[in-house]
Amino acid sequence: MSFVRTYTKPRVFAAAVLGSLVVGALLGVVARQTEAGWLTDLLDQIGTIFTTLLQIAVIPLVFTAIVVGINSLRKLGGGRTAARLGGKTVLWFAITSFIASLIGIAVGRIFNPGAGGLGGVEATAKNADKAAKSVDHWGSWDAFVNGLLPENFVKAFSDGETLQVLFLALVIGAAAYSLGDKAKPFVDFTTSVFEIIQRYLGWIVRLAPLGIIGLIGAAVSNYGDALFRPLFSTTLAVYVGCLLVLFVVYPILLQFVAKVSPLKFFAKAGTAIQFAFASQSSAATLPLTRQSAVNLGVQPAYAAFATPLGSATKMDGCAAVFPAIAAIFVANLAGVSLNFWQYVGIVVVAVVGALATAGTTGWLTAFTLTTSFIGLDAKQVALGLALIYSVNPIMDMMRTATNVAGQIVVPTIVARSEGLLDDEVLNAPTDRPEHSDDGSAARHTEPAPA
Repeated sequence: MSFVRTYTKPRVFAAAVLGSLVVGALLGVVARQTEAGWLTDLLDQIGTIFTTLLQIAVIPLVFTAIVVGINSLRKLGGGRTAARLGGKTVLWFAITSFIASLIGIAVGRIFNPGAGGLGGVEATAKNADKAAKSVDHWGSWDAFVNGLLPENFVKAFSDGETLQVLFLALVIGAAAYSLGDKAKPFVDFTTSVFEIIQRYLGWIVRLAPLGIIGLIGAAVSNYGDALFRPLFSTTLAVYVGCLLVLFVVYPILLQFVAKVSPLKFFAKAGTAIQFAFASQSSAATLPLTRQSAVNLGVQPAYAAFATPLGSATKMDGCAAVFPAIAAIFVANLAGVSLNFWQYVGIVVVAVVGALATAGTTGWLTAFTLTTSFIGLDAKQVALGLALIYSVNPIMDMMRTATNVAGQIVVPTIVARSEGLLDDEVLNAPTDRPEHSDDGSAARHTEPAPA
């Protein structure tokens, strides 16, 4: 049994991602300027296929990863050890979310997106209708709580309800843990399914550059200047806020709390962060996230628990930085000045509402919960959301990259505090043998073509 390997060398993958961004943008410009509908459709189809291939694996990946992760804690000790590790992990999730939300508020106040009202920015009818339905569906805590419990086991999976699947995985995983050897056949089967899904996603990683060309090309072709001019301040604010978390907050925590060199962290976690940027999916990046934590010296059994939990609930980009800036954007559109307690509400939602961001609609849920919690008008929220839809593909790349980086940072911090960080593995070059999930050495090599 072994973790999914990084099938592409980090430097080559980084170059491919950057090159794909440029090529996709250029093709999008060409399609828009020449009104080549066929090219726009082709780019959109490529992006859709790539996204669909990723989403196929999300639901089974979340379930199997959580069940396997919970039961992997048995290797680290008894129930008290598992509870302590779980508690510390969730605590650090909350701490970093708290810091990220404060940064989002500060950046939002500085950039002041949406100031002066609409300023000529118009929401398309399609986006406005989509936004109104989204607010109705996601815009309340009642909807979140009621959506937590599935009507039945099969429906949660068939409907793709990530939050319900997460709940089921936590309960079933805990039950299997409590049964011990009696549940071993089930845990072994689930582990095998998890390994199969990881191998599948390993193949999809290779398609990332092509997927980026389609996603970026279609976005530029469809929206053109809307991506860069009318909503530029909002998009830029999200990028600045996420970059501050990614390259200031995380390195400080790594250096002074985890005692890990930030340069070494980014060298070993870089591919996962880049794939998150390209795929816009924390769940799809999970195998790479998990392997990155192990490569940084995190004890494999703990990494197997912390990273899948983080992939569903640890979203500093989507659930902390972004909703803070988006709430200020909506308030400015409505001509409303947020008061102190509304800012407090933004922080509260970021810290305690992280679970509500589980799944592919994480940014949307965080946005609507935050804006409704602080009392912004539903019509203005829908309008703001309609506008954000136009630039969301661009925003989501940076948000997801930040999410995944945090999902690796927190296990590293907790592992250090618990003595579960192997400095020999941490300090090994990226092309040297490193631990696999069974604790043995594993060399990262390129596999033969499938």
